[in-house]
Amino acid sequence: MKTKTSSLSTASERRAHIEAVCLRLLARREHSRRELLDKLALRGFERGECEPVIDELGEQNWQNDDRFTECYVRQRIASGYGPIRIGYELQQRGIESVDLDAHAEEHGGWLNLALDVYLAKYGDEKSLPQSEWAKRSRFLLQRGFSGETIKRLFAELKIKPCRSG
Repeated sequence: MKTKTSSLSTASERRAHIEAVCLRLLARREHSRRELLDKLALRGFERGECEPVIDELGEQNWQNDDRFTECYVRQRIASGYGPIRIGYELQQRGIESVDLDAHAEEHGGWLNLALDVYLAKYGDEKSLPQSEWAKRSRFLLQRGFSGETIKRLFAELKIKPCRSG
């Protein structure tokens, strides 16, 4: 199947098409530079012809990695994800260094966020069988909270695993 991009004959037509695709994508939500490059590659454009267009969009403030990061982190924290997962997802999107702790402090810190996620899912039961305690720990780990945060959460809630049997 031929892509639509191969029918564009001149460089200026291709550039205009790349810009139009980028603007359509950016109109829906913020995108990182890498996300735009990846989506354009899927549409058959080469990286070398896309980079100058994205640079220009960045100069015009249509595309901004800092703004993308701010929106993305805010949304993921609101969805109940922890720093490890958010950091990994940002890295996959081409964002390398972010102070996630500063964002979490706006919500009371990672412990309070983990507490909200935990209580929303499980409630306030104090004595748990070892298997249930491990299951709940895995849930929080998959959400991206550190082992130390989970340990502090269980201490804060005075939750202890008990032996079943």
